[in-house]
Amino acid sequence: MQRIPFNTVFKKLNYTDMNVIKKNSYAIVFACVVLICSCTMNKSKKQTPKYVQQIDSVLQIAYNNELFNGNVLIVKNDTVVYEKSFGFTNAYQDTPLNDKSIFNIGSIAKEFNGVAIMMLVEQGKLSLDDTIDTFDLNLPDWSKKITVKHLLNYASGLPKMLNDITNDAIAFNKVRAIDSLLFEPGTDFNYNNYSVFLQRRIVEKVTHQTFQDFVTERMLKPLHMEQAVFNPKPNYPHRTSCYDLDKQACPKFEFISGWVWLTANDLNTWIRAMNTNQLISQESFDIALRNPYVAKRTSSLGEYFEEQQLQRHNGTGWSYRSLMLNDFKNKITIILLDNSAGLATELGHVVHNIILKKDFELPKQSVYQKLRKTFVDDVDKGIVVYNTLKKNQEAYYAFESPNEITRLGYAVLREGKIEAAIKTFEFGISKFPNHANLYDSLGEGYFLNKEYDLALKNYKKAIALGGTNGNAKKMIERIKKINN
Repeated sequence: MQRIPFNTVFKKLNYTDMNVIKKNSYAIVFACVVLICSCTMNKSKKQTPKYVQQIDSVLQIAYNNELFNGNVLIVKNDTVVYEKSFGFTNAYQDTPLNDKSIFNIGSIAKEFNGVAIMMLVEQGKLSLDDTIDTFDLNLPDWSKKITVKHLLNYASGLPKMLNDITNDAIAFNKVRAIDSLLFEPGTDFNYNNYSVFLQRRIVEKVTHQTFQDFVTERMLKPLHMEQAVFNPKPNYPHRTSCYDLDKQACPKFEFISGWVWLTANDLNTWIRAMNTNQLISQESFDIALRNPYVAKRTSSLGEYFEEQQLQRHNGTGWSYRSLMLNDFKNKITIILLDNSAGLATELGHVVHNIILKKDFELPKQSVYQKLRKTFVDDVDKGIVVYNTLKKNQEAYYAFESPNEITRLGYAVLREGKIEAAIKTFEFGISKFPNHANLYDSLGEGYFLNKEYDLALKNYKKAIALGGTNGNAKKMIERIKKINN
């Protein structure tokens, strides 16, 4: 079937009028797709709600255009209203996905250590205000200032964990070698896996079990999450393998331990358990859900948007992409699990808007996902490829978003390539000279490179362009203290 560049087909789609399509030849192709789908529906399908049919059409187009390869599960009012698999389990595309397919859910798996901590708090075995030196992990003196609560909300001041850490022993050596924190615990936010690593070690110290055994015994088995498994080997039954936009299989996945892999149904079981207080009380859930230190930032349970009463958690691991939307107000759960660097988060919000009868825009392919590997390997080559892609295929990719270049810069930075990251952010500014976040990111690059004068210059520019939610001001104060 011909792939449809749907961003040349759709401008902005309204729930009540999915037929607002540009009058060009692609409209005929789209009509054919919808007709083929409708012809295959059985009699019961005719009774399917209109919004479900619209969701199916949108996701089918996304799959046809290589924007999604994975499993989808949607629940409304405690009833599964949509469940479907799109695509294959691996880069060879020889085995179709099904409802038993197991995915790496990335950061969503961090919910298990967050809930484990809250279970132990409820049992009186630890307190959120305990400093982490309490647990005899042989950490430096900064452990006397960091509390369990700081770890849960990424407010510890610990730096990001780089990709050269492939097991727990290396992680312990690295964290014990950290001589100073990025900021005073509780005063700022820095999303990092050292916080996750230490949470899991604390659970082990308190329970005298491995983290995996505790979660399996106290969570997975009681909830009958029978497909859930920790760190499955490549030949494990129903395990998916990830691949990138060029159909290249992901390299061997080695990192710290404690990552549970799930099916879409298992993740739905987990969300329902949280919503119905099967493992922790509502009070504990509310505490874990909200970050008390920095507004609108993630906690161990993801992000929470108070006005919408919406919990969002997404995860990334190599080319795996996962999303869960837990809409308390409208009793909607949306789960998308992808193993091909697809747009799970963007499509999840499209689905949510369709259900709520809101306008939505179909996403373009991610420049970041397309070029991440190229930029990480060779920034100069990445810039050339970016410009060529923009010249020849601008309609297909999200070149209008400066955040795509920002993400490329941080992908490079995570590899420890500070000067290459600086070059990436500078390239972004050449494309988006009035974007405050890019100047803020460039300031961070110069700060990490200890070029404090250049860092100050760019943080000040970020403030002049509207600021970055106070981050630039905080960094300026830090630099002043260093210079003094």
